[in-house]
Amino acid sequence: MINYPMLVYLSLVHLGAVYGLYLLPSSHVYSLIFYFWLFIVSGLGITAGAHRLWSHRSYDATLTYRFLLMLMNSIANQGSIYHWVRDHRTHHKFSETEADPHNAKRGFFFAHVGWLLVKKDQKVIEAGKKIPVYDLENDFAVMFQKKLNPFLPLFMCFVFPVLVSYHGWGEDIKHGFFVTGCLRYVMVLHFTWLVNSAAHLYGSKPYDPNINPSENQYVSYVALGEGWHNWHHKFPHDYAASELGILNQFNLTKAFIDTCAFLGFVSNRKRVFWRS
Repeated sequence: MINYPMLVYLSLVHLGAVYGLYLLPSSHVYSLIFYFWLFIVSGLGITAGAHRLWSHRSYDATLTYRFLLMLMNSIANQGSIYHWVRDHRTHHKFSETEADPHNAKRGFFFAHVGWLLVKKDQKVIEAGKKIPVYDLENDFAVMFQKKLNPFLPLFMCFVFPVLVSYHGWGEDIKHGFFVTGCLRYVMVLHFTWLVNSAAHLYGSKPYDPNINPSENQYVSYVALGEGWHNWHHKFPHDYAASELGILNQFNLTKAFIDTCAFLGFVSNRKRVFWRS
């Protein structure tokens, strides 16, 4: 059954992104820099935040870091951290089965975006109810966002970029909303979705040839290091989500977490050392 509200919403933001692409050449140079900054910041809100910190608990972090990461995640506007994590934990536990929210065996389109355009399968709903989320319920930053969802993510994703660009360097509202808002948002959406689709269908499987997730360097380039997916599904508790260091495998998220660890905001980074 089609999820009509999501279909309408995604259609509108994609139309906004197309118009943002048209406006891109006429944007203020500071808006272009801000666009790139927001892309990285919101992307890290997903990769370092919702994924590696909250979904897999692959490292520990201070409340200051977690609250900042929650705001970064809100700019990405991919639903609340609470629901994102529950679905992702369900995906790992029931990967490539009917209980997987974005089962790649149903094809590229379904794994990429189709799963959002239809009502959740009852098997996915039942599986999600079995996933423990008590750690999230005890996390102030997660529950703060959940209580203000969807208003905080919508504000941070669409209104915040307009306010900064308008008051910061006089960019008009149209460019602020459609370029730094819609276009940047849709780009981050698709690059995140590629982890569910392309990285589950294309690439090598040096660590576990019996699963769908694959090592896909191209996905890693656009998803800030999340494309080393065969490793990640084999060792989901590894904070790096890749075997090798950043000099050998592009992994901006690992570099960010390592920097924050150096500054004292992150600790107990879990790591796996592979011997073939």
